[in-house]
Amino acid sequence: GATFYIIPKMYFSFPVKLVEFLNEKKVNTIYWVPSALCIVANMGTLDITELPYLTKVLFAGEVMPTKQLNMWIKKLPHAMFANLFGPTETTDICTYYVIDRKIENTESLPIGKHCDNCDVMVIKEDGTEARDGEEGELCVRGSFLAAGYYKNPEKTKEVIEDDGFLHSGDLATIDEDGYYSIVGRIKDMIIRGGENIYPREIEEFIYTIDGVQDVQVAGIPDEKYGEIVGAFIIKEEGSDLTEEDVRDYAISKIARYKVPKHVFFVDEFPLTTSGKIQKYKLGDIGLELLKKREN
Repeated sequence: GATFYIIPKMYFSFPVKLVEFLNEKKVNTIYWVPSALCIVANMGTLDITELPYLTKVLFAGEVMPTKQLNMWIKKLPHAMFANLFGPTETTDICTYYVIDRKIENTESLPIGKHCDNCDVMVIKEDGTEARDGEEGELCVRGSFLAAGYYKNPEKTKEVIEDDGFLHSGDLATIDEDGYYSIVGRIKDMIIRGGENIYPREIEEFIYTIDGVQDVQVAGIPDEKYGEIVGAFIIKEEGSDLTEEDVRDYAISKIARYKVPKHVFFVDEFPLTTSGKIQKYKLGDIGLELLKKREN
């Protein structure tokens, strides 16, 4: 008996109007991509508006930064927040994590436990199932899994085995309580000095630096530069943070090989039509910024 509202896209450019829409319709549940939640939090909208009807906040599609998540939790301490996860082929999710404890800004959110009628496991490179704390690819199977890609058997064979097991392309771990966590996308891994670097772990660290509003870390592949690590940062309004500040702080806190070689301040990240960050475009943006610096 609930009513479903599709929010006009333009409202996400005017968060106060967005909140007014939610209140006008007495919306009690939202299910958004994290980028949309971050827009509202980063523009200070939660400090100047009220959301008396909202009781459930669900998000999926990309990593939810805990810094912005905590802004929402502070505003709605009695609401239920849940991190939902699922590869495209699961239409829609395969795991969920209801946030029932304090999450530090330096933490990454688990993706939780598997949904009903769903089998999730972490498979190591040798084909065996990972134990507590071991890394491997997150694999999924169940009746909710798509049969394959329409008229694209090559793509289907690439990600779904004959026995119906989906290879998600996500590197994951499982803890002693049975909660799964994502380490990063396997294809996003950067190899530097023989070491594997996952952008997500660097992003979580940079988020804790005062003056950082949003951050994405990506590799910049180029014949001249080789693959280097670049941090793309949106600064908080009025911040006097410098690129050297970020690197100096990183050098003092994390392993040297993980420190981004270049830091770029940008006004916005490239987004898909659904509001997700197009991470694969950041490498090209970084390459262009490097060329401008040389000139």
